[in-house]
Formats: sequence, structure tokens, C-alpha cells
Amino acid sequence: MDLGSTLQQAAALMLTGMMVVFIFLTTLIGLVKLMSKLVPEELPPQTASTTMPSSNVNGQIPGETIAAISAAVHKYRSRQR
Repeated sequence: MDLGSTLQQAAALMLTGMMVVFIFLTTLIGLVKLMSKLVPEELPPQTASTTMPSSNVNGQIPGETIAAISAAVHKYRSRQR
């Protein structure tokens, strides 16, 4: 084999590979665009209206909340020992 025929084979192989990649990517882009039209968009979940926790007139934390936090801290500290 001489250098000329080797270069021709290399060029043919390179062009064949480039065409295969081009056809694959073109097909992939077409399929993605088709899927984007067929599959509906995901809508963000509707958020429920946020309600502010009720606070006392004086702005103090309710006793039930303080008791729950105290119990949780006590349980956490007892497990750490």
C-alpha cells in the first residue's frame, strides 16, 4: 500500500464517521424537540396559603411550644451522655 491510498482510506473513514455522528445528533435533536411537544410541561406545585402562627397579644411564645422545645432539648441531652 502506498501513502496515497492510505490517505484516501483515512479520509473516507473520517468522513463516514463524521456523517454517522452528524446523522445521530440530528436525529437526537429531532426526537428531543418532538418529545418536548408531546410531553406536557410539569407545572410547579401550587403552594398552599401560608398562615402565620398565632401569637399572643403580648407577642409571647405559648406555653405548649415552650414545653415541647424543653422536652426535645432534654431528650437530646440525655441521649448525648
